[in-house]
This record gives sequence, structure tokens and C-alpha cells, in this order.
Amino acid sequence: MDAVPSPAAAPRAVTAVAAPAARALPDGFEEYMVHRVMQRVDVVLDQRLREAIATVVQEQTRSVLPRLREEIESVVRHAVYEAVADELASGAPGKPKG
Repeated sequence: MDAVPSPAAAPRAVTAVAAPAARALPDGFEEYMVHRVMQRVDVVLDQRLREAIATVVQEQTRSVLPRLREEIESVVRHAVYEAVADELASGAPGKPKG
């Protein structure tokens, strides 16, 4: 039968292998890599967030547009009715107010 290594032995083996590789990196390399990766992530996030926001705004505009048209029509209709009523109440037709 083959001997199966205990779970506790596996992390030591990985640590022993990874430690020399970590020491071989030049000073500041890790910070440099983090900075470069974050720059790339920032560019991708910026682009994707812009696309996602544009999509949401378009969807919301489509859903709000009919209601907005109704409201605008109501406001314009009310303004016209009031203007006509004021004009009729002002007296003689054809005479400017004032």
C-alpha cells in the first residue's frame, strides 16, 4: 500500500517550495504588480460600469416615458385651459389686457 501524506504535511511542503520563490522577487515587485493589476481592473470596471449604467438609464427611460408624456400633456392642457378661462373672464374680446 502507498503511504498517504497527512493533511498537516501538505501545507509545510507548499510553504517550503513557495518561500524561496517569494524571496527571489526583486524589492518592490509585489507593490508594482498590485499597482499594475489595479490599473487594469480600474479601466475594465470603468468601461463596464459605464455600459451597465447606460443600459439601466435606457431601460428606466423607456419605462418612465409614457407616464412622463401623460404628465406633460396634463400640465400643458391645464395651462391652456387656465389661459383660455382667464382670457374669457377678462372681458371684451380683442382688447389687450393692461
